[in-house]
Amino acid sequence: MIATSVKTYSRAAGILLVLSVVGGFFGEMYVPSLMLADDAATTAAQLRTNEGLFRLGFAAYLIEAVSDIVLAWLFYVLLKPVHRELALLSAFFGLVSTTLFAVTKMFYFAAPMFVRGSMYLTAFSPSQLDAFATLFLSLYGVLSGLTMLFYGIPWIVRGYLTYKSDYLPRPLGLLMIAAGVGFVGKTLTYVLVPAYSSNLLLAPMFLNALAVAIWMLVWGVHQDKFARAGRERSDLHF
Repeated sequence: MIATSVKTYSRAAGILLVLSVVGGFFGEMYVPSLMLADDAATTAAQLRTNEGLFRLGFAAYLIEAVSDIVLAWLFYVLLKPVHRELALLSAFFGLVSTTLFAVTKMFYFAAPMFVRGSMYLTAFSPSQLDAFATLFLSLYGVLSGLTMLFYGIPWIVRGYLTYKSDYLPRPLGLLMIAAGVGFVGKTLTYVLVPAYSSNLLLAPMFLNALAVAIWMLVWGVHQDKFARAGRERSDLHF
């Protein structure tokens, strides 16, 4: 029963990581980059002519968000035999990061309402409405960068727990830590020294997600060692 559950959890984590990466790239990076232009008039025109793509991108984000919520729970289940309290802490940070990013996404999703020609917006000139739409997209871009800290911390904790476990490979734990540090570094440099806030700091996270997804899908958690770690922790608390 335990072995079957662990295998199922591992495969589910791998699948959801793939969905999270694909949904995140398409819905958080690719589509928004097509919508936001250098001037307000062009941005508004992009929103008007690409409404279907805009909505598809937001739907992709929703898939990623749901995946991240479930992943927070799955990693808690998979890592709690190492240290239950730290595994729980990583889950809390995972939920907080997803929630905070969802708030920034509300600005993004609200942007097109300024360019739909609604009657209650006739008090504003067309150029003002274009500016409002651009402002909301810009707020999404600025505020989403601040949430990366809360995404990075749980990966650092998961990496530490993975490294300390004997049922997952230590190099995978080190990669998780590097990915988390990159996200934390991106936020801190973004706040303190914006000139040095490079997107290269995000690169380890993509490599990490790919490596963890492949490992979980192909090999997964070592079932016997996982069960033994769970028994040892139960004996410790008993």
